[in-house]
Amino acid sequence: MNNLIWGNLLHISFNMWPDRNTPDMPHEWKFHERMYFDDALWEEVTREMAAAGMNMVVLDLGDAIQYACHPEISLPDAWSHDRLKHELARLRQLGLEPIPKLNFSTGHDAWMKLYSRMVSTPQYYQVCANLIAEVCALFETPHFFHLGMDEETAVNQKRFNLAVIRQHELYWHDFQFLVDEVEKHSVRAWIWSDMVWDHAEAWLQHMPRHVLQSNWYYHNEFENVPAKYGRDMHAPNAYALLEQHSFDQIPCASVWATSENLDLTVEHCKRVIAPERLKGFLMASWEPTVQTSREKHLLALRCMADAKARHDA
Repeated sequence: MNNLIWGNLLHISFNMWPDRNTPDMPHEWKFHERMYFDDALWEEVTREMAAAGMNMVVLDLGDAIQYACHPEISLPDAWSHDRLKHELARLRQLGLEPIPKLNFSTGHDAWMKLYSRMVSTPQYYQVCANLIAEVCALFETPHFFHLGMDEETAVNQKRFNLAVIRQHELYWHDFQFLVDEVEKHSVRAWIWSDMVWDHAEAWLQHMPRHVLQSNWYYHNEFENVPAKYGRDMHAPNAYALLEQHSFDQIPCASVWATSENLDLTVEHCKRVIAPERLKGFLMASWEPTVQTSREKHLLALRCMADAKARHDA
């Protein structure tokens, strides 16, 4: 288990969910017109990640970067290129490899503003290509580029003003387009794997074997999973399915539901994934980088430190 990735997902932008705000929606999940981000917590969490022995941070960028190619996407107080490069250098000095993430799932693309309503059009493809190219350059050819691509379902868009779901040939055309754009820059594509839960046959037929997979599951029951978890109940079996078909994996755990999930995920995945294909583990707290979420972030890091101490030997 040496040389594993022990990573953490942090949000620079949190505009990944509904394209409209409703009175009953928790504040953190609303669409924010300005940066929803705290510099002091960002610095604290990244320092604590390094202290915990972690070695990678996946940065959900969204609309929080001043994109030269499409400034119309960026929040008014988004990070400049200089600010981003300064932060990337600081992360590397801490021993944390920064990896970019832009989620192109139609269930999580509110950050794309008007282009989220132009999905699968020539203009949409050009915008996606431009953003991928600019981010790859800013990150100086990262090892990976996380494309998201999770939860493109009707139920995940029930609050949206406009629900968009790609299916069948169109979904795979767009997916392959995004992978190809990442690979043009000598970067490996990385995605969430949950589509395999519902569409295993098509997924296994179309998914390139070289795309890095992060299946995710956030509960404690890995056997006899309760039906109350909905489509998530199929998630634990996907680790073995991906292994059966020789995909490299970085399983994703969370403190979203329980603090024991990461340790149980590591134990389960060590059993069902061959060491040469188990590339590491990712923590996703699914909390904004703001002070009201500080305790959840620090809990996630404690869980990572504990799991790493027990299993990375």
